[in-house]
Amino acid sequence: MTDTTDLNGRDTFFWLCLLDKASTVMTVEEGIAPREVGARTAAAIAKVVSDAEAPGADRPTDYLHVEPLVRNLVGPDSSRIHSGRSRQDMLPTVYRLLLRDRLVLVHRALGGLRAGLLALAERYGSAIVPAYTNGVQAQPTTFGHLLLGYEATLRRSALRLAEAYPRVNRCPLGAAALATSSFPVNRVRLAELLGFDEPVQNSFDAAQLSPIDVGFEVAASAMTLALSLGTFVQDVHAQYHHARPWITLDNTDLLSPSTLMPQKRNPVALNRARLLASEVIGDGVSTALAAHNVCSGLTDYKRAEAQRTLDRTLALLGEVHAIVGGMRLDEEAALAEVRSDYSTTSELANVLQRDCDVPFHVGHRFASALVTYGRGGGLTVEQLDFAEARRLYREIAVGFDGVDDELPLTEARFRAALDPVDMVASYRGLGGPQPAEFRRMLAQARAAVGADASWLDEVAGRLSSAEAALEASFGELAAG
Repeated sequence: MTDTTDLNGRDTFFWLCLLDKASTVMTVEEGIAPREVGARTAAAIAKVVSDAEAPGADRPTDYLHVEPLVRNLVGPDSSRIHSGRSRQDMLPTVYRLLLRDRLVLVHRALGGLRAGLLALAERYGSAIVPAYTNGVQAQPTTFGHLLLGYEATLRRSALRLAEAYPRVNRCPLGAAALATSSFPVNRVRLAELLGFDEPVQNSFDAAQLSPIDVGFEVAASAMTLALSLGTFVQDVHAQYHHARPWITLDNTDLLSPSTLMPQKRNPVALNRARLLASEVIGDGVSTALAAHNVCSGLTDYKRAEAQRTLDRTLALLGEVHAIVGGMRLDEEAALAEVRSDYSTTSELANVLQRDCDVPFHVGHRFASALVTYGRGGGLTVEQLDFAEARRLYREIAVGFDGVDDELPLTEARFRAALDPVDMVASYRGLGGPQPAEFRRMLAQARAAVGADASWLDEVAGRLSSAEAALEASFGELAAG
C-alpha cells in the first residue's frame, strides 16, 4: 500500500491498527477468539500503537509488517483476529477511511471559503464592476453579484461531496478476499465499530469493485471543484494585466517583488492556487488511469491517488481562502472601467423598446451604430454627442417601415439609459444583481452554508462517538 499524507496521526498505520482493534472486539464477541486471547492481543495492539507514537518510530503501511509486531508480543494466537479477513478487504477499508477523513476536511474547508466569499459579497454588494463574455466587456453588474455566482458553483461542489459521503462511508471489512469465509464474522458490527453507516452488501463488490468507482467519484468531485476555483483565480489574475486593476490583493504574503523590475508586485498566491488547481485535476486523472483497463483483484486501484487528490484540494482551498481574505475592490476604478467602454448600450436598446415601443432590432442597430461612431472618434459613452445620436437614429430608422425617424428620448433619458448605475438598478430578472435579488440570494447562500456546517457537525459527532465506543470496548478488553 502506498503511504499517504499524515492527518494528525490518522495515517495508514493508524487505520490498520484501528481495524485490528475492531476485529479483536468483534472476534471475541462472536466467539471466534477466546476472551483471554483477545485480551492479550488487545494489550499487544495497544503497546504497538503506543510505541509507534514515539518520535521517529516506524509506522508501517503494509499489514504484513504490522501483524508481526503484535504476533511477537502474543504468539500465533494473535492471528485469530485475522479470521475471515484478508488484505483484500482490509485495503479497501483503509482506503475508504482515508478518503472519509479527507472528504470531511475538504467539505469543512470549502464551507469556510464559501463563508468568506459571502462576507466579501456583502461588503461590496452594490459596487458596479464590468463583467465579460468572450473576453470582452459585456454587461455591468455588481461585485456582490459575481461573488454570489462563484459561491453558487462552490455550493454545488459541496453538494457533490455530501452526496458522495454515504457511498464512501460503507464498510468492506469482513468480505475476506471476495466471498467471505466460514467464520461467523459480524460485518455489521465491524462497520459500526469503525463508524461506517453500513457494510458494502456484496462481498465481491466490497473487496474488488467498489474501490474503483467510489474513489474516482470523490476525486471527480474534487476535480470539478478545482475547475471552478481555477476560473475564479484566473478572473482575479486577469486584473494584473491592467495598469489600474480594480481587484487587488492587499496582503503582502500573497505578493512577491521582482528581482529586476521595482514596480512589480507579482501575485504569487494566484500562481500557487492555479498550479494547485491543475495538480488536483492531474491527480484525479491519475485516479482514473490507475483503474483503467485493470481487471478486478489487482492492487492498482487500491492506492493513494484519490486521497492525494483530496490532500491537494485541501491545500488549494487554503490558498484560495487566503486570496479571498486579502482581496480589495477599488470601486472607483471598477466604475471607471465600465464607463470607458460601451457595455451599457444594450440597455439603450431595451429602453427604446420598453418605454418607446421601438422594435428591439431597430434599437439594437442604432446602439451598434452609436458604438461604431463613438469608438471611431475615441469617445467614451459619456462623451457621445446627443445631436449626433439623433442623426444616427434617423439613418437607422428610415430603413424600417412604420418606425418614426425621430429618436424618442430626451437627452436626460438618453444619458440615463447609458449610465451603468441606472442600468444595474433597472435589472428585473431572477438572479440578477438588483438589491432585492442580491439580498434574497445572499440569505439563501448563508442558509446553505449554515446547513452544511450543521451536517458536518452531525457527521463529526457520529464518527467521534463511534471511535469513542470502539476505544471503550477495546480498552475494557485490553484491561483483561
